[in-house]
Amino acid sequence: MNKVLMYSTAVCPYCVMAERLLKARGVTEIEKIRVDMDPSLRLEMMQRTGRRTVPQIYIGDTHVGGYDDLAALDRANGLMPLLGDG
Repeated sequence: MNKVLMYSTAVCPYCVMAERLLKARGVTEIEKIRVDMDPSLRLEMMQRTGRRTVPQIYIGDTHVGGYDDLAALDRANGLMPLLGDG
């Protein structure tokens, strides 16, 4: 399975929903980068993704986007192939 990385904050309902969806699809490990703990991490996220809201999710080297993007990818049957076998 490909590595999943998620930029998040402590109080973010969309982060919780994204994590729930990923776990429902078999993801057991999510690397979380808490942008609320260190402003430089939010800046890094913004430079890397071009977005300022959380969550911002990467699967492998692919930037999926936020929760709405993740859910749309799942509805289009694109999430499981992206997760792959690593």
